[in-house]
Amino acid sequence: MKEAARRMASRLARSPRWKSVPGGLLALRALRERGSTFPLRKPGKVYGKIGNLEVRLSRRWRDIKLAQRLRYKVFYEEMSAIPTLRAELRRRDEDPYDAVCDHLLVVDSTGSHGNEPWGGLRRQKVVGTYRVLRQEVAEDTLGFYTQSEYEIAPLIASKPHYRFMELGRSCVLEPYRNKRTVELLWHGLWTYVREHKVDVMIGCASLAGTDPDQHAMALSFLHHNALAPPEWRCRAHRHLHVPMDRLPADKVDARAALKALPPLVKGYLRLGAFVGDGAVIDRQFGTTDVLIILPVEKIDPRYFEHFGTPSELKSRVAVDA
Repeated sequence: MKEAARRMASRLARSPRWKSVPGGLLALRALRERGSTFPLRKPGKVYGKIGNLEVRLSRRWRDIKLAQRLRYKVFYEEMSAIPTLRAELRRRDEDPYDAVCDHLLVVDSTGSHGNEPWGGLRRQKVVGTYRVLRQEVAEDTLGFYTQSEYEIAPLIASKPHYRFMELGRSCVLEPYRNKRTVELLWHGLWTYVREHKVDVMIGCASLAGTDPDQHAMALSFLHHNALAPPEWRCRAHRHLHVPMDRLPADKVDARAALKALPPLVKGYLRLGAFVGDGAVIDRQFGTTDVLIILPVEKIDPRYFEHFGTPSELKSRVAVDA
């Protein structure tokens, strides 16, 4: 498998499209050396199903392209991300991380002929996606995407007995933004976390718009109520750091703040997530980003009844020095 991956990486390295993508050749160099993380033509793994929807893991390029088209539709057409000329022509949101990440897909199988049980999404519709990057893969390839906005390296170095995993590029097609789809996506994510014995999930969550003052209530609520304790805290890079404590604690209306927060951020908070120190303005995507830090050991136990108990967790996590 590794040799096949190296051959495929070598073929892609000769493609002009990878040379034009920032970091593309770096990704291919790492893939050629390691091989095992390259998205080979292997069937996807189905993690769950509700009615006509199923959540699956895929590394197949044709499936990833469908996820990229979904991301483009949500981020660039529905939201205010600014596409490059290349993205606009291809109608896909893509970057080198797609080659090294695993992709969780929620698929609407309505209309499928059922003759391709493990893949082949041509007659199916990708309606939700999550991109995940495990620490060992990040260290072998491009590093974590989050590092471009937040100083996460000291945190990871301080917890050598924890396995970190990055979440990113999460989106759901507008007609499917309901409890059923989101819970199915989370079921797939949680199954993946347990399967790979992940201890900490990290990633940037976004609030629409690039004016932090428009999010003063929400950002202040996060700062005063969900800021990571010192042993888990990461700070935005100095040149990107935007203060989140825009209002004093006694001026924060918790109900109004929660109403203003995106559902995904509220979902993380319910599970027990922390936020990093400072927001970051992402002008390409037209968002205000906050860092989410979710140690699995901090998840409220009542949610295990719904998503399953990580029985191996307590025996695996060592006490920090």
